[in-house]
Amino acid sequence: MKASVVWWDLAGTGRTIESLRGFLREEAVDRFARVEGLRLKFWISDPATDRWGAVLLWESAEAAAAPLPALAAELIGRPPVQRTLFDVEATVEGVHALAGLAGHGLALESPVPLEAPAP
Repeated sequence: MKASVVWWDLAGTGRTIESLRGFLREEAVDRFARVEGLRLKFWISDPATDRWGAVLLWESAEAAAAPLPALAAELIGRPPVQRTLFDVEATVEGVHALAGLAGHGLALESPVPLEAPAP
C-alpha cells in the first residue's frame, strides 16, 4: 500500500476553503469515488494558514502512479506546493460508531451557504 499527501497554499490564488468545499460537493467527491485502486481519500484544510490538501490511501504502487485528473490544480490555478508518496507500514480501524466513512466532513455535512440574490 502507498499513501500520498498533497498540499496547496491558497494565498494569492483567489480561491478560499469555502469555495473548494463547493467543488467537493459538486464534483470531486463523486469523481474520486470511481478511481481504481483508491482505498480512501480525505480532503483537509487549515484556515489559520490558508492551506488545502488531501491524503490518499492506495492499494498498490501501481494504483498510486496512475494519472489523476488535475481538477484542483486547474481550479486553484497552480500545482500543489507539496506532493509526497509514502510507504504504508500498517493499517488499523479503531472502534467507531460510523457505518462507513463516505459522506462525512465539513463540505458534505455543513449547510450549503445561500448565494446572495442578484440586484
